[in-house]
Amino acid sequence: MEADELMTSRAVDSPESTPESTPERPGAEVTVKRTAELAGSALHELCDAADVAILDGGGFGWLSPPPRHVMEAYWKGVLLVPERELVIGRLDGVVAGSAQLMRPPKNNEAQALTGQLTTFFVAPWARGYGLARSLVLAVEAAARDAGLRALNLDVRKTQERAITVYEQLGYQRWGSHPRYAWIDGRWHTGLYYVKDLGGAHETLSA
Repeated sequence: MEADELMTSRAVDSPESTPESTPERPGAEVTVKRTAELAGSALHELCDAADVAILDGGGFGWLSPPPRHVMEAYWKGVLLVPERELVIGRLDGVVAGSAQLMRPPKNNEAQALTGQLTTFFVAPWARGYGLARSLVLAVEAAARDAGLRALNLDVRKTQERAITVYEQLGYQRWGSHPRYAWIDGRWHTGLYYVKDLGGAHETLSA
């Protein structure tokens, strides 16, 4: 898929929508696109979606929304990193989530065929329409286009919605980290997943 190619679907027509909730708006349009720029209102909408995702506990590291200038600087910085590819998801034309592919740096030849799915979120108001699934699949497509053969990710154990999406799409859990994140005065466990992008159905040992 080219960087400016869209993946579009209608939530009501998708039998494989994730079980986040029952779609409330029949025919809602889900659009997913790899992007190299955040033009027009896209940056503002992306920051708004990230803010509400953070408040809901799915903010890819942040525990509370940072000042808007910090958030804007973060997204602008993502676009400048050669190893990162940003995927934007929209619901009825409004930015509602995103995910990123992180490729290994050129000096890491030993891991040249592996990538990282990171910074994945969907705003609470956009859940239940299959947007989460579409974002992950778009990152996988970007990884394959880049010649990668495996995709890794890590996630807090409490982020059950994201975990459901990953496992439905064939990601295999290979490990856990009991001191993955410090939140509200205690440690939270993190889970590690991998997916073979080559089409082989292999079983990983724990």
